[in-house]
Amino acid sequence: MGLLYTKFYMDFDDEEWNQISNNPIVFQTKKDNVSLEIEDTSHKSYKLIFKDGGKINMFRVTGKFRLTWDDEDLFKLSK
Repeated sequence: MGLLYTKFYMDFDDEEWNQISNNPIVFQTKKDNVSLEIEDTSHKSYKLIFKDGGKINMFRVTGKFRLTWDDEDLFKLSK
C-alpha cells in the first residue's frame, strides 16, 4: 500500500477518473496509463502511473491530504 501526504488539493480529470465514493473520497481510473504528479509535504515530487480501474483514496487531515493506493493498481512509481 502506498502512502503520501501533500498540502495541495488535486484535480482529477473527468475523462480519466471517476469519483466512486464521497466518504471516504475515492477516485478510480477509467483507462490504463493515467498519471498523477504529486508533491509531498517534504517537497519531493512523485509520478504515479495507474492501470485501468486503479484507485486512489484521499483523506483530509489537518492542513494536508493523505493519499493512499494499492501498489498493484500502479504500472510505475517514479521519484
